[in-house]
Amino acid sequence: MKYINFGESSRKVSKIILGLMRISEMSVKETEHLVRSALDNGINALDLADCYGAGKCEQILGRVFAADPDLRGKIWLQSKCAIRYDEEFTYYDFSKEHILKAADDILTRLQTDHLDSLLLHRPDALMEPDEVAEAFAELHQKGKVLDFGVSNFNPMQMALLQKALPRRLACDQVQLSAAFTPMLDAGFQTNMKWDGSAMRDGGILEYCRINDMAVQSWSSLQYGFFEGIFLGSPKYPELNKVLDRLAEEKSVTPTAVALAWILRLPGKMQAVIGTTKADRVTQSAAACDIELTRKEWYEIYLAAGNKLP
Repeated sequence: MKYINFGESSRKVSKIILGLMRISEMSVKETEHLVRSALDNGINALDLADCYGAGKCEQILGRVFAADPDLRGKIWLQSKCAIRYDEEFTYYDFSKEHILKAADDILTRLQTDHLDSLLLHRPDALMEPDEVAEAFAELHQKGKVLDFGVSNFNPMQMALLQKALPRRLACDQVQLSAAFTPMLDAGFQTNMKWDGSAMRDGGILEYCRINDMAVQSWSSLQYGFFEGIFLGSPKYPELNKVLDRLAEEKSVTPTAVALAWILRLPGKMQAVIGTTKADRVTQSAAACDIELTRKEWYEIYLAAGNKLP
């Protein structure tokens, strides 16, 4: 396993993160086995959100920690807040009151006294940076959260928030995979008239490198917006052909090659995996055992249906 130094706490965090979005129907015993399989493979990072399973995912993991208090000390724990549900619709809330309450509720469900990282889940157009800064400062001063980050933010949104914060934002968690590459396409197509030249992200990868922030990919093995996994998909025959060949050459699985493609990007790259299977955790961890050549990286990019000018 490979690690990065995360945020201002400089905690050593694995480049593969186990996302627990899908554990709401798992038992405490099954979840503990999954978490321990991650640790056995050097993965010390877990990612959740307060909206996953309407809080049930955090509750299940909290029961795992309650059953074995020593386990919490081996884990780097991250959750997200600010997506609110009511009976009518979903909306986003960066008010100080909501952030503080959401954080306390997360800690209660997880049965822990602190989060290593708390992310704002989706941008709130009504954000008041000073109000967010007050919430973050209170949570940090009370030892409830060590580092803070965002998810699905563009660079201007991050810069606006960062201006009010005394501490550096630690990461941006965004959708990225070999079959979902808008963050890369526009950079290749600069000043071109092709559809790929439209910049949809504002330069997230570059902003995060400039500001020493980690980039965490979500849906690391999926295409579209939760449309499915591209591994083995008939929609991506050329991509799978390349992944299968490289996997055989490097004695790993296509899963490992696909994740290694994300981690090959410069900067502090992390890949979130959402599996609930211990064997898939092991396959994913192997992504850190290989490094794709520049030619191999571009071959995967092109095999996914992209083009270069």
